Amino acid sequence: MTPFAPLIGLRCKVRGFAERDLPEFARYRAVPEVARYQSWDSYTLEDAKRLHAGQLDVPFGKEGSWHQVAIAENRSDALLGDCALHFLEDGKQVEIGFTLAPEQQGRGLAQEAVRLLLDHVFGTMQKHRVIAVTDAENLSAQKLLMALGFRKEAHYIKNIFFKGKWGDECLFAMLSGEWAND
Repeated sequence: MTPFAPLIGLRCKVRGFAERDLPEFARYRAVPEVARYQSWDSYTLEDAKRLHAGQLDVPFGKEGSWHQVAIAENRSDALLGDCALHFLEDGKQVEIGFTLAPEQQGRGLAQEAVRLLLDHVFGTMQKHRVIAVTDAENLSAQKLLMALGFRKEAHYIKNIFFKGKWGDECLFAMLSGEWAND
């Protein structure tokens, strides 16, 4: 299922997941440095297939739903990473997340992909607010969000029991008017 027409940037695009993406998706999600700030410790092809199958019959943008979309290289269409979108129950807010394969990190691809996604969410979908929650130790994600114009609204202290210990999380947000003025 393609949730929307591909969003094309200079080097990458954001598009719906294809079954051919799943082996690469599972490969990079299984890398310990990728899993460090994620809810999983290990990730298999079966996990990827379950996630993909679970969103096939859910309309993109349905309130309360999560959707993974692919970040792919423009020329080859090879999978570079993914973005998650959680359409909150109020119908006006979206939570986002992003993951890149380790060999793709540090090249500005996540920023390009999230920028494309924000243009779509605020423009085409007319959403009011986008949030992102990061592990307080994930400085790369925080730097990316701030570079895009998100503001840090909260730093929650020891609010989540995560991978055997209490951890901190940070909440970032942006309003549609702030993105429009970007």
